[in-house]
This record gives sequence, C-alpha cells and structure tokens, in this order.
Amino acid sequence: MSVEIDALELGFRRPFTVEVSQILKIKNPNASPVAFKVKTTAPKQYCVRPNSGRIEPGHEVEVSVLLQAMKQEPSPDARCRDKFLVQSVMITGDKEFTNVAQIWDSVERSAIQEKKIRVSWLPPSGEDHLPVAATPMRPLANGVESTPDVPPPSYSSPHEGTTIASPSSPEEPEPKREVEPKREVAQEPETAPSILPAAPTVEKVKAVATETYEDLKEKLAKAEATIASLREQATSGLKQRKPIAADEKSTTPSQALAQAERQGTEGVPVQIVAILCLISFLLAYFFF
Repeated sequence: MSVEIDALELGFRRPFTVEVSQILKIKNPNASPVAFKVKTTAPKQYCVRPNSGRIEPGHEVEVSVLLQAMKQEPSPDARCRDKFLVQSVMITGDKEFTNVAQIWDSVERSAIQEKKIRVSWLPPSGEDHLPVAATPMRPLANGVESTPDVPPPSYSSPHEGTTIASPSSPEEPEPKREVEPKREVAQEPETAPSILPAAPTVEKVKAVATETYEDLKEKLAKAEATIASLREQATSGLKQRKPIAADEKSTTPSQALAQAERQGTEGVPVQIVAILCLISFLLAYFFF
C-alpha cells in the first residue's frame, strides 16, 4: 500500500561549489490516491520541490532535489551521511476533498508508510562512469520498506525554493562597515520626536510673556495716571490754603476784636428763645 521509488540512493556529482540537482520519481501503484511528504536529515543543505503533495492512482510525481552550492569543495575521500525519508499515507473517501496539510495533521502514526533514501557524492563526469548502485529494499513485518540504519537519524521537511549556504564550511563574519549604517538609520527616528515638542513650548512661553508684559504695562500706566491726579489735587489744595493764611495774617488786631464783639452780641437764635418760652409756659400752666 506504499508508494514506489525508482532508486533508494541519490548520487550528486562534483563539483559542489555550484548547485547540483537530481530527480526523484515517486509512483502510486495503488487504487486510491495517496499523500506524500519528503523529509531530510539536512534541511538547510537541500531544496526539494515539491516536498509534499498528492498522487492519484497509477500516476507518478517527479520531485526535484537541489543540493545547495558549498563555499568550499569537500575532500575527495569525504563521505556523505545525508539521508531522505519519503512518507506516504492513503487518502480515504471521507478525506477526498481535505487539504493535504490537514490530512497529515489528523493521520495516525501506524498508517504512515516510510522509505529511506541515501545520498552519495560522486566524482566529476568523465572520471568515474560507474552507475549508482541501488540499495536493496528490506520489507519489515509491518510492510514498511527501509534500510538498516541504527540509530535512526532525525528528519525534517526542507523548504521549497530556499537558498541557504552550506553548513560544511564556516560562515565568514560580516564586516563592521555593514553594521555602522544600520546604527545610524536606527538612531534617526529617535532624535526626531525630541525636537518637535519644543516648538509649541517656546510659542506658549512667548505668548504668556507677551500677555504679562501688556498687563504690567497697562497697570503701570494706570498707576502713573493716579499719581498724576493725586499730585494735581495736592497742588490745588496747597494753593487754596495759601490765600487763606495770607488773609489771616493781614487781619489786624482791631478787626479781630470787632469780629469777636459781633460774635458775642449775636446771642441765642430766635427759634431757640421761642421754644424755651413755650416750655416755660407749659410748665407754669400744669404745675402752678
């Protein structure tokens, strides 16, 4: 009930400083559609297109496996330990229109069929014309075909269309000249907001200072006017007092005596005398 693979070993020919690709054919000999998924132990080293999908009954799918370019060519006697794992699961009638990703999320572990594929590094073309030997398949008790690998490696799904440098060669540190422009760009938006709020503050201070100055100027004018009016009143009062004092000085002792005599001869007013007479009459009438 599993899929068929044309070979259980992928051979990539040198040089590896450029991208090298191989085609992996996966066929569905079953009467029901199957969903497949391709995983690898080196997901950063390879690009698989497509890395998952659906295969109709009797059809096959060509999967392109691209080996990323390495920064440094491996030694001729170096051996590749990378492996691929092809997983497949039957699509039942109730999941006919279900998305492939949802099928893998809900499938049981026991229903998944697996096949392992080895990776080998071959010499450049013309140096060795020997064909790539296929690893014989060993059916297990549960019907799963695999190669004897102990312990089993860790597989993960590679990304489609990704270009990542080879992990076999150390990455060179980035030069400092590329980091300095980033710092300047990051600091520009921080200095801008600190300048903007200063403008309204200065304008407000100027407006308040102008209003205060105008108020003080108006109050000063009023105070000066009040002082001027008080000075005028004081001056006019002083002028009026001086003639009176002069008249008092000019009066002779004889005139002062005449005025005193007139004041003494004037006596009690007539109204008061009449009232006193009336009171005396009433007292005499009632008591005598």
